[in-house]
Amino acid sequence: CVCTDGIIGAHPHPRMYGTFPRFLGHYVRDLKVMPLEKAIHKITMEPARRLRLWDRGLLRAGMSADMVLFDPATISEANSYIDPAIPPIGIKGVWTQGTLHYSER
Repeated sequence: CVCTDGIIGAHPHPRMYGTFPRFLGHYVRDLKVMPLEKAIHKITMEPARRLRLWDRGLLRAGMSADMVLFDPATISEANSYIDPAIPPIGIKGVWTQGTLHYSER
């Protein structure tokens, strides 16, 4: 599984916003440590299974509809220790339980 222990706060650690974009952009796309499909499994279905969150991790009728729409060619972290809350590059939209929470402008 790929995960983060980032906590949202007044000055979060950069991993709060950057863990998954860095994994997908740097390690998966650039270094090719694994295929994109396997990487998605490691950040969605596998953690949900391990945590026994049976309505998460897949896009299927009756599930919670948690989704991130991203561009695999451009996804990367844009934040730093100085500016940790900068949104990542390449994220087009984020939905939880089918509700849009973020949309690229």
